[in-house]
Amino acid sequence: QFGVGFYSVFLVANKVEVVSSSFKAPEGERKNIKWISEGSSFTIQEAPEEKLFGEQSGTKLILHLKEEAQEYLDSGKLSDLLKKYSEFITFPIELWNEKVQYDQVPDESAVAKPGEKQKMKSVPRSVYEWEVMNKMKPIWLRNPDVVNASEYSEFYKTTFKAFDEPLATTHFKVEGQIEFRALVFIPSTMPFELTRDMFAEGGRAMRLYVKRVFINDKFEDLIPRWLTFARGVVDSEDLPLNVGREILQKSRTLKIIRKRLVRKVLDTIDDLREKSPGKYDQFWNSYGKYFKVGLVEDLDYKDELKRFVRFFSSKSGDNQTSIPEYISRMKEGQDKIYFVTGEGRKAAEIAPAMEKMKQKGYEVLYMVDPLDEICSQSIVDFEGKKLMDINKAGLDVAKTEEEKQQMEEVSKDYESVATWLKKVLGERVQKVQISERLVDSPATLVQGEWGMSPMMQRYMKSQTTSSSSDSAFAIGSRNQAILEINPSHPVIEQLKFAMETDPESDDTEDKVMMVYETAALIGGYQIEDPGEFAKRVTKLMASVGGRSGRSVTDAEVLQ
Repeated sequence: QFGVGFYSVFLVANKVEVVSSSFKAPEGERKNIKWISEGSSFTIQEAPEEKLFGEQSGTKLILHLKEEAQEYLDSGKLSDLLKKYSEFITFPIELWNEKVQYDQVPDESAVAKPGEKQKMKSVPRSVYEWEVMNKMKPIWLRNPDVVNASEYSEFYKTTFKAFDEPLATTHFKVEGQIEFRALVFIPSTMPFELTRDMFAEGGRAMRLYVKRVFINDKFEDLIPRWLTFARGVVDSEDLPLNVGREILQKSRTLKIIRKRLVRKVLDTIDDLREKSPGKYDQFWNSYGKYFKVGLVEDLDYKDELKRFVRFFSSKSGDNQTSIPEYISRMKEGQDKIYFVTGEGRKAAEIAPAMEKMKQKGYEVLYMVDPLDEICSQSIVDFEGKKLMDINKAGLDVAKTEEEKQQMEEVSKDYESVATWLKKVLGERVQKVQISERLVDSPATLVQGEWGMSPMMQRYMKSQTTSSSSDSAFAIGSRNQAILEINPSHPVIEQLKFAMETDPESDDTEDKVMMVYETAALIGGYQIEDPGEFAKRVTKLMASVGGRSGRSVTDAEVLQ
């Protein structure tokens, strides 16, 4: 009785012969039966002359290969196939292979002196013998309690052609509605295949076995994309041997395997974080981006991954901090998780919006990468505390009654200044308003609640194929920033005076543009015309230098 697996021989053979002898027949009555087919039909006949490799019973297959399949006559090719797909089969698989042996024979060219032994030399000789191809033992079938670290390390290096030691290992068995065993390694360094493309298909190495027969190591449904870096084996007792991509996609068994696998890996990483902080830091530095991508694209594990993601913060120094750690340090009465975006930690630290946070003593997370900002949009909140971008409109920092009253009075005094600045700046800004987040800076640019930071705008613009003129991410109404001014700053007081005394002069317009452009530069935006900005700076320097020069000229020289 033949199955689908047997008929695959016709992919490489024009003709197939099967010789079989039943072990149930009495020894003297055993007959060799030969089945012959060229694909469309078959014949059956007795074959007394056929031998079964010295055995009294068994089955022998003879394949008459097609011309284009001659590569399967090469023992090296057969050896590679056996090692790849049948390396862990529990019964021995032997290959009739050529070996080179060396015989010791007298060296006739060497003349022996009287009393000395004849010199010998080694002569190579080719012999054929049966060689066992599946010598590796399936380590995952053993009880985890009896496998030591060196055995795990040797298996990891041999199976996945790795040179590093595994950072963490999880070995488990699942029984119940389905049965499977798994052994998963987290490499201590980024696998070479993933160094250029973190999701390279060739970088996947989660090997699926069915009853110790290798099926595939590139199935995307076996483990989420954000765990591409993990290496390991999964051996199922329930999946069919002829499993394919289409079957796997609909397989309830695979969904359960995937769920249990992810759970165990996350538990292992949790243990690493609690018991080995140094190793966890190493893990996060290597694979943190994968977890951030997972947080963005995997809704099933979104809430789970929030616990793991880490960022730099205003109080973490050179280390990164998790959101639960941030919450543990929150000030009494603080109900939001504050963060700021910037291209690098330095840019985030000097953001004008940080001034009020520092004054109030609030810790701020630094989102210093476009992926961080995308990640923050997916987090939204954690344990009921909402994430708040301090560079966006709507920032509400706790104020005393006195501060609220003072803000109302200042807003009335500077309402006309805000209206005038909007008129001068035109479409460059969405609106101008009095700031509650500034302490030492004269002005800052912030985005609306749904706007994109300048870092994200540049990133999205670099990803689009549209030209700059029609790009969805070119400067447009939805990405127009809001200019916030600090009424207690001398520069803004001077602007107010200039508006009241000489609003139409070139000097006044230059001052307005200097305030806007310096706010844009500090905020990470690109100014429209760097050349004009340079002229305004030069003009300002010249005016200061001129005043200084006149004071020297006009000074009285005393004898």
